[in-house]
Amino acid sequence: MAEKTSAEVIIGGKVYTLSGYEGEEYLQKVATYINNKLGEFQGMEELRHLSGDMKATLLQLNIADDYFKAKTQVEKLEREIEQKEKEIYDLKHDLISNQIKAESDEKARKELEEQNKELLINKAKLEASLEDALLGKVPEKDKTEE
Repeated sequence: MAEKTSAEVIIGGKVYTLSGYEGEEYLQKVATYINNKLGEFQGMEELRHLSGDMKATLLQLNIADDYFKAKTQVEKLEREIEQKEKEIYDLKHDLISNQIKAESDEKARKELEEQNKELLINKAKLEASLEDALLGKVPEKDKTEE
């Protein structure tokens, strides 16, 4: 398990010691986020008349709003990732199926080429045989006519 880290940070002009299992850089980043939110609130004229408790509650609500918006965005992105992973899986499946079909088609093509070669050889033999038979009969006819 990770070691607990402590870091001194300044939030709203006061020094705090934050502890956690995250690194000091992360803890400083959290403090910076809070300071930026405080700065946003201090710059809003309409909030100056509110009590400190009301300002703190509004700040908490604002931070909670940021959290839920970020959480919704993360959930949306996770769904998109899941969908993309499914698409990738389907595409890989299609690719494998197409490769198997291509191999099968190639095998069938080679078999048909071989059959075609055999048929061409048989055709040539039959044509030669027919030619021999026809040429062999023609001279016999010529002999009987003489």
